[in-house]
This record gives sequence, C-alpha cells and structure tokens, in this order.
Amino acid sequence: MSPIFDFFFGQYEGYNTVDIVLEIVAVIFGFLSVWFSKQNKIWVFPTGMVSTVIFVYLLLKWGLLGDMMINAYYFIMSVYGWYIWTRKVDESHMTPISRTTLNEKKISVAIFLATLLFVYLVYNTFDKWTSWVAYVDTITTAIFFVGMWLMARRKLENWVWWIVGDIISIPLYFYKGFTFTSFQYLGFTIIAIFGYLAWKKNLNSNPQTA
Repeated sequence: MSPIFDFFFGQYEGYNTVDIVLEIVAVIFGFLSVWFSKQNKIWVFPTGMVSTVIFVYLLLKWGLLGDMMINAYYFIMSVYGWYIWTRKVDESHMTPISRTTLNEKKISVAIFLATLLFVYLVYNTFDKWTSWVAYVDTITTAIFFVGMWLMARRKLENWVWWIVGDIISIPLYFYKGFTFTSFQYLGFTIIAIFGYLAWKKNLNSNPQTA
C-alpha cells in the first residue's frame, strides 16, 4: 500500500469488514440527509434517521459515548423535526423557514449549557476523561445539540451551528481514526455553507416569515 493510502485508511486494518461497510452506509445517508436539508426537503429526516441509527450502534461499540449521544439525540430530534416540518400553520402552508427569535436564542444558550453539564456528568460517571479529545467532544456535542434543535424548528441560524461543529469535527474524527466520517464532515461543511445561502435566499424571498 502507498504511504498516502496508509495515512488515511491504515487505521481500518484491524476493523471488522461489516463495521467498515456500516460506516460507509451511514456516511452516505448522512450526506443525503444534509443535502435534503439544504434543499429544504422533508427527506432530511428519514435519511438522517438511517444514518444515526447505524452510528449509534458503531459508536457504542467503539466506546465513544459523546458521539453516540449526539446521534441518539439526532434520531429523537428527527422525529420532532419531521412533525414540525409537516405541521400546517394554516390551511395551505407548512411551517416556513424563519429566523431565530430572542426567546429561541435564550433556549439555544440553555440547551448548550445543559448539554455541557450533561456530557460532563456522563463522562465522569464512565471515567472517560482520558484525553483532550473528551473535552472537544463535550463542546461539539453541545454545538450539534443546538444546531439540530434549530434545524428541527426550521431556523436559518441552524446552519451556523452546523458549520462550526463540522469544522471542528473534520480533524477530530481523523484523529480518532475514522477517516470516512472525517471526510463526511468535510462534505457537511461545504453543504452547510451552501445550505445557509439557500435558506437565506428563500427567507429573503418570503420576508413575512423573517
């Protein structure tokens, strides 16, 4: 094997083939979910649920509790988001894209702080403070919890949280040894930037929902 190939994929040498295939499938459905979110399509939720279920299994198996909790939360919020996105605000209109209200900003801060405390307690309980990665995991978990909540509520600012979390996750997952997942977050970052621009354009064309 070439040095470049070993650098990116050498860590998979000791992995079960089934786990590698599952990770790739989860990444594919993860890409589909983010793409559908950019397109403002309801398919963001069923595709995302497939990805998160697989990742919950893999991350639990690999002992990555913070990452596992993120994906378990994604699954729950996907059910909630599916309901919100299909809920009619009147006889002919579904819940539209809108900006975050002051009250929702306060709730976002509360979710962020509560998640930090929750993950801290979980890591303490299971004695997972073994490296600097655990501290970064705590922060990214809190960021993604807020991003997912805002996306479920169809808020433009969800993309900002996703972009920040995705950028942090690219080197983090590569360091952990999950190259495919690292590439996934690189793709997520690019799609999230375009997603923000697309949702902002949609919002500007419907100023009454801003």
